[in-house]
Amino acid sequence: MTSTRPERLLQRRLVRRFAIVGAAAMVAMLAGFQFLQPLPPGTIVIASGVDGGLYHRYAQQYASLLAEHGVRVVERQTSGAAENYALLLDRTSGVDVAFLQGGVASMPEAEHLDMLASLYIEPLWIFYRGDARLGRINQLRGKRLAIGAPGSGTNAFARPILAANGITSANSAIHQADSTEALRQLEAGEVDAVFLVGGAESPLIQRALFEPAFRLLSLERAEAYTRRWPHIEQLTLPPGAISFERNIPEDTVRLIGTKAMLVARDDVHPAIVNLLIDAAREIHGRQGIFEDGGEFPGTARVDIPVSSYADQHRRFGPSYFYQVLPFWAAALVERAIILLIPLLVVLVPLMNILPRMVRWRDRSRLVRWYGRLALLERDVATRKRDDAPVDKWLQELAEISRAVAQRRMPPAFASEVFTLREHIDLVRREILAKH
Repeated sequence: MTSTRPERLLQRRLVRRFAIVGAAAMVAMLAGFQFLQPLPPGTIVIASGVDGGLYHRYAQQYASLLAEHGVRVVERQTSGAAENYALLLDRTSGVDVAFLQGGVASMPEAEHLDMLASLYIEPLWIFYRGDARLGRINQLRGKRLAIGAPGSGTNAFARPILAANGITSANSAIHQADSTEALRQLEAGEVDAVFLVGGAESPLIQRALFEPAFRLLSLERAEAYTRRWPHIEQLTLPPGAISFERNIPEDTVRLIGTKAMLVARDDVHPAIVNLLIDAAREIHGRQGIFEDGGEFPGTARVDIPVSSYADQHRRFGPSYFYQVLPFWAAALVERAIILLIPLLVVLVPLMNILPRMVRWRDRSRLVRWYGRLALLERDVATRKRDDAPVDKWLQELAEISRAVAQRRMPPAFASEVFTLREHIDLVRREILAKH
């Protein structure tokens, strides 16, 4: 059965309307893809540290955990926190995430970096040789000191503290050797003291703590350092905290230190941030020598602005989709919802407004035709027969009649169109009466 003319007209109008709506939806989707963040990357680069260090060990653990979600972590080993910071600032380095420590970064230089979480406490350990018991860093003036390799966190941490205590290369022998070499030098008597910054679990620090020939400097003025540098904390190492069996340390040791941080560029994808926070909770959430269970990962600012995504994720956990779906499926669903919201904002009002606009357009045509016809009728009524341009009137009336006939109006306007045609016939008779 073939469709009637009004039905075909209605179908064509519906097709045009859906075409307009579809075009608007496509524009909204293209705008969404242009301005919203893309899907998470499949690979990220993390800057770690030297072989045998905690940064290197933790980078491998992060790589293992993120691999379970289909994200590949490429580790770039470095000299330590200071070099990692430089790599994060260099947009061409390819490094997305890095381990840093408090005091390495400076503002506003680091304004495009985000701290994802603080991870654990990194004390400053000062080991020295000799029978004399030292309690102040300025007592090391004039001695041979190993303060870590350039680019390391130890070097960056130690230099301002030495300067504040009046120790410079002009009055002391400053050795910039890596931690492994520095301990070898201390064992061989080639240096008098070694500065190390790192977690208590670090193999090198454990090695130094169990070495009977080394003494650990307990800072008498530890609290004073916290008043000078906001990233520094005062720490206490109780007797036997390292080893009950060997009573290491023998007495309470007062230390200073800072926090290790996981830091990223501020353009790292939020879904990757969430994965890293989940991994940090698993890796760093246990109790340590200086850390309470559940204290880390933390989002209290150290010296770099905290990522809003990381803070939200730490407080509220993963979204529902990431709890019930695999990582990539959840990322797709979440992004689809983000795209759907602006689409609905555009399409729902458009679906309501479009029919009104179409009706207004059709009615405006009727009004325009009626207006022309009314002017023509008034002209016919006011002219005398001997002054009547009948041919001109008939030509204009034919134009109006042809426009009405060619324009297919919706059924809702059928009665008005019928009335208009009758009115056209009426005016035609009036014109012919003037002939």
